[in-house]
Amino acid sequence: MINFKQSESVRSLPPVQVVALIDILFVTLSFFMAMFLHFNFESELGISVPQASSSAEAKEAFQEIVINVSRDGLIVVNQKTLSPEQLASLLQKTAEIYPAQSVVVRADQKTYHESVVRVLDICAKAKIWNISFATMKEK
Repeated sequence: MINFKQSESVRSLPPVQVVALIDILFVTLSFFMAMFLHFNFESELGISVPQASSSAEAKEAFQEIVINVSRDGLIVVNQKTLSPEQLASLLQKTAEIYPAQSVVVRADQKTYHESVVRVLDICAKAKIWNISFATMKEK
């Protein structure tokens, strides 16, 4: 029988820990999936907000409510279409728990002013005063 000896110049390769690589891959994949869902959450509605020259990029506040108003005047919160009464109920319950609740109104640039004013009136009745409007910076 032939005896093959490894010379000193040839060394064995270190073992690769596959389990650790799979764990890292899984964590990275779950992170990117969560970020994808977070950033596409409000952009699926097809709302194109108006542009403003003095708009500034705001940091997202913790648990702010984003109220989307489509061209047709439909009110959408968390991908659920709400009637004005349902929105009023939601905002009143939220304002009772969190008096400093912030609201962002994302209205399409072609939305009638009446629809936006209706949402603002609902916010005022619920005693929510921290309201901002989503716009895009002019190019």
